[in-house]
Amino acid sequence: MVNRDMAKPPKSAPAPADPGLFTAAERNLIRWQLCVRFGQAPQAADGIYLRIWRGGPQPGQPRVPKVVQGLVERGLLHIGPEVVMGGRRALFTPLGLDALRRLLQDRRALNPDQFAHLHEELGTGRA
Repeated sequence: MVNRDMAKPPKSAPAPADPGLFTAAERNLIRWQLCVRFGQAPQAADGIYLRIWRGGPQPGQPRVPKVVQGLVERGLLHIGPEVVMGGRRALFTPLGLDALRRLLQDRRALNPDQFAHLHEELGTGRA
């Protein structure tokens, strides 16, 4: 007799089947990190800022949120080696930049008016 409860996979946020697609949490992270703040338009080439552990078991290592870790595991981001402004950066890989270009094509995901600087930087045809 088979126990059907054991055959079910654990419930977690499903990763998209296509590694170039972003989950809702990943889209929120991208919106937050790449939106215009205080009149400054961040560049995708600058990546996502990661703070550094000051103490504890990993001093000097970057604090990698679960969302960023998922993007790293899927090959969309990699963590750069250099320290910038007291932190490190998770940089988009070529696959990640292609996925970001596809995300920019969806007007509902990233508002073309708010993210016009990304359209210009990545050459998606809208500005």
